[in-house]
Amino acid sequence: KYIDVYTAVSSAAAEYVGGLTKEPIKIIPNGIDLTMYKENGGKRKNTILYIGRLERRKGVKYLLQAYRLLKLRIPEAKLLLAGDGPDRKKLELYVKEMHIEDVEFLGYVEEDQKKMLLNQARVFCSPAIYGESFGIVLLEAMASGVPIVAGNNSGYTSVMQDRGVLSLVDPEDTQVFANKLELFYSDNDLRALWSEWSTEYVKQFSYDAVGEKYLDLYKNQLKIRSLWAMKIGFVIDDGIDSTDGVQQYVKTLGNWLAQNGHE
Repeated sequence: KYIDVYTAVSSAAAEYVGGLTKEPIKIIPNGIDLTMYKENGGKRKNTILYIGRLERRKGVKYLLQAYRLLKLRIPEAKLLLAGDGPDRKKLELYVKEMHIEDVEFLGYVEEDQKKMLLNQARVFCSPAIYGESFGIVLLEAMASGVPIVAGNNSGYTSVMQDRGVLSLVDPEDTQVFANKLELFYSDNDLRALWSEWSTEYVKQFSYDAVGEKYLDLYKNQLKIRSLWAMKIGFVIDDGIDSTDGVQQYVKTLGNWLAQNGHE
């Protein structure tokens, strides 16, 4: 009863929250500090980069399968897996058994190293198959100017709009996945167009932009509360006199709201 408005970072998150309330849900995305991520403008290495947990829902095994096909076409490509998790040993064993070359498990990386990897990567890949409500790591990659290939789960789909739709893929379709990796790895014209678009598109997710959305929402709710409070002042007789001075009115109204469970 103390909640005035519900927010969610995406339609996927709103769907979950919708199971808890019948109230309308306002979608306001997550944000990042864009000043921390800069497009390097220089030559990138031959690396495909993954950053995240090593667990089933993240789809890393599907990435390895697609990369194995890609490696037949682009022998110089390398795959870097940054992060740790319960599936690491199984994934390392899979790489060994399938004789997949040039795969490096980096384990947990610090923030500075993560930014460096994003600046150097030729393609960033996040093939999560489910369980994503948003995808901050996609924003970080966009801000770094690195082309993205991402799983078409509902959370990522909410982020990858406009030209970003080109990045989405079904990770379980190995052939299509490999083709998408090859396209963003090899087509320099597409890479340039995508990076130019992404560095502009991601600006809507800056802390300033997202903060403004929350501020506007808060101001709007204050207006709604004020109108509701004014209505109470005129229709009830509970110690509130609409002819009182403004300060006394607000004080008296505040006391009434507190007494009636509207703090």
